[in-house]
Amino acid sequence: MARIAGVNVPDKKRIPIALTYIHGIGHTTAGKICEKLGVDTQQRMGEASEDTLNRIRAEIDSDAYKIEGDLRRQVSMNIKRLMDMKCYRGLRHRSGLPVNGQNTRTNARTRKGPAKAIAGKKK
Repeated sequence: MARIAGVNVPDKKRIPIALTYIHGIGHTTAGKICEKLGVDTQQRMGEASEDTLNRIRAEIDSDAYKIEGDLRRQVSMNIKRLMDMKCYRGLRHRSGLPVNGQNTRTNARTRKGPAKAIAGKKK
């Protein structure tokens, strides 16, 4: 199993798909990396030569991409900044409710957690 940017990427996946296992690299960015390095997109990660893996590692480690820990830290600092400002989005984050204006009357179970029964509601 190849290790890129501190993440074990699967050997049996195609290279662009395997790169998406790194937090901060999606399909578009993975495609651009492969295109820039001239890597065959149909090749599996396990079949890639050590030279190819080293070129991919060097490209990802360059300061062009914010990935893994740095990206997670930046996102959490952005959320913390919103909460410190006490703006609407920050208050929604703090109270664990949907942030982007979604309906909360029936849905939003992912953010609100499992439903809690209310005593005396039946009737």
